[in-house]
Amino acid sequence: MRCERTIRGTAAMTDFDALYSRTSDPWGLRTTWYERRKLDVLMACLPRERYRHALDLGCGEGEAARRLADRCDAVRAVDGSATAIARCKQWASQAGATHVTAEVLQLPGEWPVGMDVAADLVVVSEVAYYLDDPDLDLFLERCAASLAPGGDWVMCHFKDAFDDSLQQVGHIHGLVDAGGQVVRLAAHDDERFRLDVWRKPGRKAS
Repeated sequence: MRCERTIRGTAAMTDFDALYSRTSDPWGLRTTWYERRKLDVLMACLPRERYRHALDLGCGEGEAARRLADRCDAVRAVDGSATAIARCKQWASQAGATHVTAEVLQLPGEWPVGMDVAADLVVVSEVAYYLDDPDLDLFLERCAASLAPGGDWVMCHFKDAFDDSLQQVGHIHGLVDAGGQVVRLAAHDDERFRLDVWRKPGRKAS
């Protein structure tokens, strides 16, 4: 996950591996009330109690994946930072969470492949506003394509502009609405973040 920016105005902000190499949990996902509450809201907004296969795109060190592991038969966590993924794998191994896999991919050009089934849950948190227009279009297209009929797609983003963001949150989430491939189920417009949940039409596989 990505969120509140306490370091701004340097190119290093987009070098996430360097950031994770300097410190664990650089955005305080485990320690700040804002981040912990935001993850609580995200999990509470998931419409189903249990999912078969979740994609956690931009997973960082795996804070959301930890929670998803309790509600999903399989979790595939993806991030561009090798350091963050190594930490995600470490906690999964220590917790015996063999149904959680983590891999380094540079989204959206690289994408999770080889899944036995399409994901019935796609989680995108604090990722899409780093993408330029062509990459954002490809990212959203691939998210929708990876989602099984009847599956749920959650996007959550910090609302305030910061120096290395390339997109406005309203624009990103509006593109999902305009794409016509999913139907909105829920919207949470907080003082500091926006969270939306969509469902892909079709019957969810049992």
